Amino acid sequence: MIKLQGLDHFGIEVGDMARGVEFYSRTLGMEVQAQFGHMTLMKCGQNELALFERADLPLKGQEAIKDPLGRGHWAFNVSLEDFEAARERFPREGIPCHGPVDWGDHDCLYFLDPDGNLLELISPRR
Repeated sequence: MIKLQGLDHFGIEVGDMARGVEFYSRTLGMEVQAQFGHMTLMKCGQNELALFERADLPLKGQEAIKDPLGRGHWAFNVSLEDFEAARERFPREGIPCHGPVDWGDHDCLYFLDPDGNLLELISPRR
């Protein structure tokens, strides 16, 4: 058996690197750590997100946001204040979202990045 020590990074494909960096920086507060050709590494809490540019990437996810439960996605923990701010901000900025979804001890809000990648914000209850 291999014993994992933790998550180093996760990767997401984007159709346009500048648009992807702008979204993850402005919307989720991530900072660029390094750039390598068609890959940009961004700081995501204690981990890193690798954005991979794919010019041939088909737009996806529009159906996923209508019924996101049980679909592959990336989830991020946020404070209750940031969760509430996102609930107000995403519709205002045209970011497709679904929720909040009540999971008993926490709420979640699913949303799409500009390339249709399914993402989720998770906030604990007070």
